[in-house]
Amino acid sequence: MLAWIPYCGAAPVPSALLERWNLDPVLLIAFGVAAVALQISRARVRRGSAISVLGLVGFLYISPFCALGSALFSVRVIHDLILAAVLAPLSVATFRLDKTRLGIGLPVITAIHALTFWLWHAPPAYAAAMSNDAVFWAMQLTIVGTATIWWARVLQAAAPAAVLSLLATMVAMGALGALLTFAPNAMYAPHWLTTQTWGWSPLDDQQMAGIIMWAPASAIYLLAALALLYRMFGDKAIHEAA
Repeated sequence: MLAWIPYCGAAPVPSALLERWNLDPVLLIAFGVAAVALQISRARVRRGSAISVLGLVGFLYISPFCALGSALFSVRVIHDLILAAVLAPLSVATFRLDKTRLGIGLPVITAIHALTFWLWHAPPAYAAAMSNDAVFWAMQLTIVGTATIWWARVLQAAAPAAVLSLLATMVAMGALGALLTFAPNAMYAPHWLTTQTWGWSPLDDQQMAGIIMWAPASAIYLLAALALLYRMFGDKAIHEAA
């Protein structure tokens, strides 16, 4: 049977998890260069959100959380959702991309981002990412890249269009989550032999991943849509009162 060796290393057992820091020298050098550049740069970046981006990158790729994703598909799904729903908007804030003219329409980038997320969670593509470092980083960069552009366009769009895009993304996430939750078999070969030491069967792990994607992840986009609607109607009431 194929031995899956993901970028973050082989799946750890619970007793060894806290020892499993990722000390990839290329990653550590890149992280250090980015931290130094932030300190000396005079570029117009928001330092608070930039520090949050660096901290989140450290958590995702250097801390033992990285190795835990090699054991549990549900953790890997949390990792990918953090990329799309937390790291991406923080990147928008850091580089003020909501103030930057982007040559792509909101409906187009909404579809591209949703399709990208679905593609990387198709079992063959996911298996490729878990067995090849180059494919793994392609997965990471395309998820966070399309999400960053999407969030920037959402913030630039008129409220009705932004709400529609958020709801469409919520439906896409929920549909993928439902598919994972109700699938009769475990579909992700890299985790067929890695979940048992954590007390779950591969199917249990996959179902938990689906529930996470279906409920909490979808809720992020729903809450963002509701916040925009609240702001839109609040602004309308203020103008009418004036």
